[in-house]
Amino acid sequence: MIFIVFDLEATCWEGRPPGKVQEIIEIGAIKVNRYGELLDSFCKFVKPVLSPNLSLFCRQLTGIEQQRVDRAANFPDVVEAFQDWIDIYDEDYTLCSWGGFDKKMLIQDCELHDLDYDWVEPHINIKRQYQEIKRLHRSRGLKVAVEKEGFDFTGEHHRGIDDARNLAKIFVKYLDDWYY
Repeated sequence: MIFIVFDLEATCWEGRPPGKVQEIIEIGAIKVNRYGELLDSFCKFVKPVLSPNLSLFCRQLTGIEQQRVDRAANFPDVVEAFQDWIDIYDEDYTLCSWGGFDKKMLIQDCELHDLDYDWVEPHINIKRQYQEIKRLHRSRGLKVAVEKEGFDFTGEHHRGIDDARNLAKIFVKYLDDWYY
């Protein structure tokens, strides 16, 4: 079994502007084996098509500059590279993310581009299971959870690859506790 600990960044705006649909702009992931060893990483930007210009809010939140997404490949090409990296046809894998947003966004963008998304189904919602394991009344944000576990939060918060690396710290610490 291979675990794909991943995080996505998406287009975003301050508030909830009507008619705006979020799209993935970064996929960051860490491949972890069943022994908790970090095997590889994946990080690619995605060029959004519905709202190609990132809002100031989005650029400030993620630190992702407009030029990064302008030069990026489109979603179908990036998701194909991601699937190849996971090795979805030959590898027994489970996707792992902090909450349900990342899974929802993968499905939504696959639908937007008329792509199959059944490969997204083996999934662990680490945020929900972490809340159960720790018997928390309220869920925690990723950064708070990483620091409460005694780890330094490294890199930039709200960057896909950095959030995936930090999430992998929690994932490995509780490797035997996740159910899927």
